Amino acid sequence: MKRRNGLLAIAAAMVMAFAPTVQAQESTTLRFSWWGGGERHEATLKAIAAFEAKNPGVKIKAEYMGFAGYLERLSTQIAGGTEPDIMQINWAWLSTFSKTGDGFYDLNKSKSSLALNQFAESDLKMGMVSSKLNALPVSYTARVMLWNRAAFERAGLKMPSTWDDLFAAGPVLKQKFGAKAFAIDGELYDMILLSQSYIMQKYGTPYVSPTSPKVAMSEAAALEWVQVYKKLVSNNVAVPLPVRASLGGAEKPTEQQQDWVVGNWAGNYTWDSVIGLRASTLNKEQKLDVGDFLTLPNAKNSGMFGRPTLMFAVGKKSKNPEMAAKFLNFMLTDPEAAAILKVTRGVPSADSQFRALARTDALQGNELKAFLQIKKQKDAGKIDLPSPLFENARFNKFMREVFETVAYGKSTDQEAAKRLIEEGNALLARIK
Repeated sequence: MKRRNGLLAIAAAMVMAFAPTVQAQESTTLRFSWWGGGERHEATLKAIAAFEAKNPGVKIKAEYMGFAGYLERLSTQIAGGTEPDIMQINWAWLSTFSKTGDGFYDLNKSKSSLALNQFAESDLKMGMVSSKLNALPVSYTARVMLWNRAAFERAGLKMPSTWDDLFAAGPVLKQKFGAKAFAIDGELYDMILLSQSYIMQKYGTPYVSPTSPKVAMSEAAALEWVQVYKKLVSNNVAVPLPVRASLGGAEKPTEQQQDWVVGNWAGNYTWDSVIGLRASTLNKEQKLDVGDFLTLPNAKNSGMFGRPTLMFAVGKKSKNPEMAAKFLNFMLTDPEAAAILKVTRGVPSADSQFRALARTDALQGNELKAFLQIKKQKDAGKIDLPSPLFENARFNKFMREVFETVAYGKSTDQEAAKRLIEEGNALLARIK
């Protein structure tokens, strides 16, 4: 009996010894927020399950939605100190939420949990604010020319390889297929960026200086920026804003537009990270291809607009930043995560994940063609990182408002250009 009681006492002691550990593990819950579409959501949930399987007792609470309303929700959470432990953010939001580097957790404090050697130095710099590593890039993206080769062939045209080709295609498409046919589609912001690309090539400067909070364009450049935009949206070259607005909303995605599906809209100026999405709705008679990046002769700048596709950051109020960093590292550098996530957030920046994808068929076709086109420019140092203020929510809204007045004929070219210079400088001084 004494021996039995002794064994029971030992067993009870062992249970008590292990109980705190189990309880502590079960209480480790991290919140992870992101936006995206169905494919990204599904892949991310599978990656979360894989991480949880490797880390018993750790629970990742998924908080996901579409992009609409995401920034507003995150802004409210950060203001109230209730932001998630790990969050997907846009690169430009660093300038909004962490102007001095204190808005997010400094990932340098968790170097032992991060495989930072998997990232290029230039990629790490994109997440640095005042010497603090606020975020890591998931991938890098840039704007490319996406053409429906079949649509151009039906019109007896080759895919545009110069700006003149693009401007000439609109009238031909209209003559062949009617007023619904356009050479290229894009939301208002897409066309603003495409027009800016032309100006960067001709004048060598973007709209906003990448080094100081001021407008970099001259008055002449700003005026021509407006004029190039008007040239794009006239004569059936680009789908005009009023037309897009009449088809279910001005910002309705291209792949959801019936005229894109059937080939009436023959091109799209977009991020390389959404090529698969654009291709997903085309009918069997269409054939998507990545074209040459339109470039002026003797261009002073490549004009290519590139930046991190997305970034992952850890909340500064996270109660377990080390585990949050470990999860972030899994999502960004682990080959198993790469096999699950594939290119749902673009081509991975981390070498380990890129190599893992390169050994599969996850990166091929147009995605690979666009990636190599961008990589060539990026590796040659020909893509200037834009000012984060250019994509600041308030500044972006201001730009859109100015170009909307042009699109609807409510201002002259000169009036719009003057606003872009004068009001642009004033706003940049306030939000810097």
